[in-house]
Amino acid sequence: MSYDKTQATHEFTRWSENYDRCILQTLLFQPAHRAIIKRIQARFADRPIRILDVGCGTGVFAARIRDALPSAQVWGVDLVSGMLSKGAARWQRHAECVTPIQGDSERLPFATGSFDIVTCANSFHHYPHQDRAVAEMHRVLKLNGRLMLVDGYRDRPWGWFIYDVCVAHVEGAVHHASAGRFRELCGQAGFGQMDQRVYRGLAPFLFTEAVAEKSPVPAPHFRLDPSEVKVAA
Repeated sequence: MSYDKTQATHEFTRWSENYDRCILQTLLFQPAHRAIIKRIQARFADRPIRILDVGCGTGVFAARIRDALPSAQVWGVDLVSGMLSKGAARWQRHAECVTPIQGDSERLPFATGSFDIVTCANSFHHYPHQDRAVAEMHRVLKLNGRLMLVDGYRDRPWGWFIYDVCVAHVEGAVHHASAGRFRELCGQAGFGQMDQRVYRGLAPFLFTEAVAEKSPVPAPHFRLDPSEVKVAA
């Protein structure tokens, strides 16, 4: 059975009850967040930038970005209203600089060329149509903007066992893309100048960074500037 958005919604609605307290926050999410933030700081220093976090969940990563990069404006988008609702207190604390939006990674509700950076941390394996999601991430980036995407590294025996056996047993038919597949997806979407790094550990992860070297193709169905998009309730 293939994995779909209905399954993802049900799964993450249940998970939202203990998402901020789960062991993956320490084992996988925190190291991945640190790696992305370190790379953003190296690329952009303290310049004012617009960042979109796709699959933002309860806003843990969006808040960490803002704490580390006080000149950044951050938007978070997630398919599941329950995840966004569980982060209500966090969204309120950062209301002036972090904006949560309910939306679909395959149809991001933003105008073409809106962001300097798009991040996606540890949620990509839940996307049923990964090619469409990467294409949308490219579309909303400015020319020469950067995609910074982290997901489980399954190209070695331990990672394969963790992600393709254990995680798939718990979460269903999710798909952790190989490093080669990430390169293929990014190339098809119009990205170039790709860099991939593997972070070892009990839960190894792959960091893929790619530059939007081709001008994005406008999408007539989404023309709003991020500041005009309605905030999730």
